[in-house]
Amino acid sequence: MAAVAPAARKRPAPDEAASSADADKKRRRSCYQFENIDDYEMLEEIGEGAFGVVAKARDRRTGGTVAVKWIRGGEFDEDGAPNLPALVREAGCLAACRGLPGIVQIKNVATDKETGDLFIVMELVGPSLRSRLERQPLSEDETRDSMRQLLGAVEKLHATGTIHRDVNPNNILVGPDGTLKICGFRCATPARRVGKTCQEKLDGTTMQYRSPEQLICSQWYGPEGDIYALGCVMAELLSGEPVFTGTTEDDMITQTLDLRDDIVTMGVEAFDDVMDHLSLAGREVLAGLLSYDSWERPTAADALKHRWFTEEDVEEKPPAAVESEFPGFVPLFSEA
Repeated sequence: MAAVAPAARKRPAPDEAASSADADKKRRRSCYQFENIDDYEMLEEIGEGAFGVVAKARDRRTGGTVAVKWIRGGEFDEDGAPNLPALVREAGCLAACRGLPGIVQIKNVATDKETGDLFIVMELVGPSLRSRLERQPLSEDETRDSMRQLLGAVEKLHATGTIHRDVNPNNILVGPDGTLKICGFRCATPARRVGKTCQEKLDGTTMQYRSPEQLICSQWYGPEGDIYALGCVMAELLSGEPVFTGTTEDDMITQTLDLRDDIVTMGVEAFDDVMDHLSLAGREVLAGLLSYDSWERPTAADALKHRWFTEEDVEEKPPAAVESEFPGFVPLFSEA
């Protein structure tokens, strides 16, 4: 039997093409099941970021309070509709962390059928760590407790195959009992997706907490970027000020290189100007987290094994020429 040639396709007229695109968008949206946002009563705005407003709300069905992230129609797409794949990725990364301590918990995803706005419904935790730092820096003991929580949360986050990519004090919430929870998953991604269009995905991150490999748009960055960000957070907890202040990528790259050079040449004394009260063990942890090269940074699990977290008593002042017991940090503190 002779093969039958496919019928020639006729290019659709502009109106037909637009109609087809609208239909395709409706089909894609129908693949996802959303709650009705009318089930929630908005009470007050509690935060605003680059990609939406966060409000405190009451679930009309249960009476419980929740946090609702409002993603306005037109916030992402040129055609006036929210970027559904981006929201699905954010919600998916949050869902992958369900039940994990130290990670804000997602409850539902909702939509407003009239406006097309989308909403992520999450547990209500408390104010950001940034608001806590505006009052005063933390002591070393308080910083150790905070870093133990954050490293534990990131360890579990990475175990799910997720990279956060925007860890900073604005994306860390403080509960009434002092419990810390990481939020702000807009830039989060499964680890397997990294290395394709990294610059596009990082446009929304906070520049002062990006790792060197993220700043230069390396296609091979991974969970180590979150570790570097935690180093930035740790330094800020202790000093009350961001460790980096650059406003452009070039400025930031220069500042990260300067810190690398200071750590290599000065060792633990590199932090004298801003945190001379930090013990040797604490400095070892900080220098390791802020290692310029990603392969020199400890994993979250390895960092938690350091004596700063495991021993009750650590030196108050770093003695001269002391070798670190943390294998990954030895090159940073050995004599030239």
